Amino acid sequence: MLTGILAGLASGALWGLVFVVPRMTPGRFLSFGAMAALVMAITWRSHTLPTLRQAMTALGMSVLGATAYYLLLSLAIHRAGTEVPTLIIGTIPLWVIFFGKPAGLKWSTLLPGVALTAAGLLLMVMAARSELGAAQASGNSFWWGVALASAAIVSWTVFAILNAAWLKRHPEIRASEWANWVGIATGVGALLLWLAAGSSPNELLALDDGALVAMVCIATGVGSGWAASILWNVASQRLSASLCGQLIVSETLFALFYSFVWDGAWPGGLQLLAAVLFTLGILASIRAHR
Repeated sequence: MLTGILAGLASGALWGLVFVVPRMTPGRFLSFGAMAALVMAITWRSHTLPTLRQAMTALGMSVLGATAYYLLLSLAIHRAGTEVPTLIIGTIPLWVIFFGKPAGLKWSTLLPGVALTAAGLLLMVMAARSELGAAQASGNSFWWGVALASAAIVSWTVFAILNAAWLKRHPEIRASEWANWVGIATGVGALLLWLAAGSSPNELLALDDGALVAMVCIATGVGSGWAASILWNVASQRLSASLCGQLIVSETLFALFYSFVWDGAWPGGLQLLAAVLFTLGILASIRAHR
């Protein structure tokens, strides 16, 4: 259980990085797919190839948990800024807990963790609206961002529940092996997305900070994509979906931390209190699942 908890928290720390680089999603997914393919090529003797059914399942998971999710999130951040979409995405743990609760676990034992998480989200929303101001928080672009972030919630919640269920039904598939299969599918999806709506190679080469963009895409592709996927699969195999859902709060915590560091700003009192409530919610959920 401890290994699963640490793996879930580590994946949240890596996933939180993508909230400060939303425009680099396609490049990051391409590097994720390339890394997965490279690992499979190097270790091909110890890997099995997926069946057609497994490959199609991996493709579906890659759309739900990667391509569609981060595309919706990127568009939401573009329209509504970083903080509000981050907070909306932060409700994912509540939905995963609700739909992924083990049959033998009573709701009363989960209530403290859920209540602490919900209270933390409420405080963060209050702080975000105060910073945005009434005018910005009521414009059409802002509410489009809210809608897109809500669609991203649906996409990732479905992924989390189906992915955990699939891994538990197939214990013979290693977490790293499944991450590589999904990674290659994600890379293919990102390539198709880039061919359909991405910048041309000449435009990318003409960027003044093209080398930096490439390095960030590779770093987040390997870290937030490949490594985080393996860690999350380990957590999904060892923990219930409801506890994994609570651990997703760490993504919100790390995303907000990275955002404050990126902006060179200190969190306010409400934001600090919310972070404390998030942390207490995680601890309460871990205790409930023991």
